[in-house]
Amino acid sequence: MLSVQLITLLLTTLQGPRAALSMSRLRCILRGLDFKTYIFLFVVIPIGIVGLYFHGQKISYFLRPLWESPPKSFHEIPHYYQENVSMETLCKLHGWGIRESPRRVFDAVLFNNEVDMLTLRWKELYPYVTQYVLLESNSTFTGIVKPLLFASNRDKFKFVESRLTYGVIGGRFKKGENPFVEEAYQRVALDQLLKIAGIEDDDLLIMSDVDEIPSAHTVNLLRWCDDIPQVLHLQLRNYLYSYEFYLDNKSWRASVHRYETGKTRYAHYRQSDVLLSDAGWHCSFCFRRISEFIFKMKAYSHNDRVRFSHYLNPQRIQDVICKGANLFDMLPEEYTFKEIIGKMGPIPHSYSAVHLPSYLLNNAEQYKFLLPGNCRREEESG
Repeated sequence: MLSVQLITLLLTTLQGPRAALSMSRLRCILRGLDFKTYIFLFVVIPIGIVGLYFHGQKISYFLRPLWESPPKSFHEIPHYYQENVSMETLCKLHGWGIRESPRRVFDAVLFNNEVDMLTLRWKELYPYVTQYVLLESNSTFTGIVKPLLFASNRDKFKFVESRLTYGVIGGRFKKGENPFVEEAYQRVALDQLLKIAGIEDDDLLIMSDVDEIPSAHTVNLLRWCDDIPQVLHLQLRNYLYSYEFYLDNKSWRASVHRYETGKTRYAHYRQSDVLLSDAGWHCSFCFRRISEFIFKMKAYSHNDRVRFSHYLNPQRIQDVICKGANLFDMLPEEYTFKEIIGKMGPIPHSYSAVHLPSYLLNNAEQYKFLLPGNCRREEESG
């Protein structure tokens, strides 16, 4: 109480009777509080505020099942494939007919900085793609100026040059705008680029991000089979950082469309209820260099997840990768407490390199950072 009396005396001297009266009231209030209340006011509440500041996002994600229901389930189509089975038999197993000739295939992507993943994607799909369509911007979705990285690496993609339609779009650089608005703007521009590429009705159009790679046999199946769904989502094996960290099979945003003039629009959200099982690979944040991780963390639509500057520390990022932990220190984005708790903690290491893109295995030394046991990343961009 001595400290309260000293404050009262000081304020009485400096400010007069009014300050003294206010402090007198405060002393009365403080005298009326018991020890437990003091602990609550000056220990529990401050700790709670600090905890919310540092871990509020985790609390929100953990409580997600209370305020958000899981989306409607897909109708999942069993996927049949074996290299020694005829295409006619494979189409029949899926309940589809066989065509006299295959459809044309257009693979369209928005490109940011995924040079390695783009190489694996285009090599995987090369036998079956009629036209590659790529749009690049001088702006990230978050409005950051970026170099035209595909243009500067174009020599690496000479193998597709005769089939490539490449476009560049200027960013709008609107500060404070939701990143998904810029993303949608670029996807609309990709629609126009597809028309320039010559897409026509009933051509197959692959809509997916660069790191969402359909398997070659999946695309070949869909181009040869008749009566496939107008819009078909692809279930992809979900990996993080490399093919060493298998997460789950819940990646579904990739889709294949039978193109319809005036109706088909390039998008990256759910557009049908039909899902083809085990149709490829999604390898998120699968970069060769630490600098590429940092760039994407600041540039992609969920950049608000970088809540603290130390998240971008190169040594921290390297440690997180090798542990299979979360770059943004987040809880799993699930809809039930059982799934959230089941996925908490680092992703278990997988030592299986079976059924991965063939170009990856044929060039294992060049792409060893994507294979089990090679979590160390290059620190320099050059």
